[in-house]
Amino acid sequence: MTLAQFKSYCLGKPGVTEEFPFDFTTMVFKVGGKIFALTDINDDPLRLSFKCEPMFAVSLRQDYPAIIPGYHLNKQHWNTLVLDGSLSDKLLKDLIDHSYSLVFKSLTKTIQAQISSS
Repeated sequence: MTLAQFKSYCLGKPGVTEEFPFDFTTMVFKVGGKIFALTDINDDPLRLSFKCEPMFAVSLRQDYPAIIPGYHLNKQHWNTLVLDGSLSDKLLKDLIDHSYSLVFKSLTKTIQAQISSS
């Protein structure tokens, strides 16, 4: 997955915004004002960070050497994926979906309804 593909996939989800709130290189994707994915656009290889259910996060780290605890993030709830060619695009999309879903479910019912009706 390239940076452009990552960006396109994230922005294709309902209610998603792209921001650079920390600096000029940290691209952040939010739903309902909450972060679900981020990356430093200058990383080589590209590293993508996603929110993850804690037990699933640990399991992923055990199964995939390219998945590590979230870089500069809460290690219990975030994983960072190093795109070294060992992770399939399907897995990456599944993890983006998982992260988006976790964050969407944490939003108030009002915000969820606003996003769903857009």
